Amino acid sequence: MKQFFKRLLRPAARFGKAAVHRVIADELPLISKTAQHALFAQYRMAALRGDPLPSIWDVGFRIFSQTDEDGILLFLFGVIGTQTRTFVDIGSGTGIEWNNCANLAVNFGWHGLFIDGNPDAVEQGKTYYAAHPDTRYCPPQFVCARITRENVNAVIQEAGFTGEVDLLSIDIDGNDYWVWEAITCIDPRVVVIETHVEFGMRSIVVPYDANYVYPGIDPHYHGASPAAMAKLASRRGYRLVAANRFGWNTFYLRNDLGVGVIPEIPVESVLQHAYNKARAGIFDTIRHLPYVEVE
Repeated sequence: MKQFFKRLLRPAARFGKAAVHRVIADELPLISKTAQHALFAQYRMAALRGDPLPSIWDVGFRIFSQTDEDGILLFLFGVIGTQTRTFVDIGSGTGIEWNNCANLAVNFGWHGLFIDGNPDAVEQGKTYYAAHPDTRYCPPQFVCARITRENVNAVIQEAGFTGEVDLLSIDIDGNDYWVWEAITCIDPRVVVIETHVEFGMRSIVVPYDANYVYPGIDPHYHGASPAAMAKLASRRGYRLVAANRFGWNTFYLRNDLGVGVIPEIPVESVLQHAYNKARAGIFDTIRHLPYVEVE
């Protein structure tokens, strides 16, 4: 880090702002990667030694993700370790911005599958990873498909992914709950999936619609509540262990992993941010629409 600031100050004195920007652009990615690997090793060592670990609410940060998902994932895998270093990302967009798997691909050398229904986003992602110096020799796979619970297993298997993967990420602004419920071809160790915090503590999910396209009849009428998603996770053999600070991206750990080290958290804890309290009244505008109660 000291060397970085020395390099920053030399061109600043000699060539001005443009030279400083060039140094930042060149050096910051390397600093980020080095710092992340050091942090990962620190978490791994602490877990193996049985040393105290930080609270899940203190580990978040953003590199590519929308909020603090990158830091949460680094912590979880630092504690439980990695097995396949593979991911499946459903609803990936370009696989670059606001993405839960990009940091793992770029900075940790993971391989994986990005799936999205937007062909322009898929092409942009392919171009980025084929050119990036950290992924160009073995870029992640991209599939352009609109995912339903009827086709999700076939799409994943046809891309060559089966069995255990380290991470499954689902963010399709609609049938997320039903798609996770349908997946049988892979066995993820960690799942991160979007929930609908505006539903509050109600255990509900919007009925399945294979033809749904966001925003549907109302931009707030889609998905499942955190409570409903946690119940699905429990049935599938997972426990809720984290959420981003706003609560909409929830993280689930397979029950055979991190036992006694990464505890389950209550659903209520993911709804504490002021963001959720400010949006609590949104449900009143859509409560008349049909929902499935999840027991």
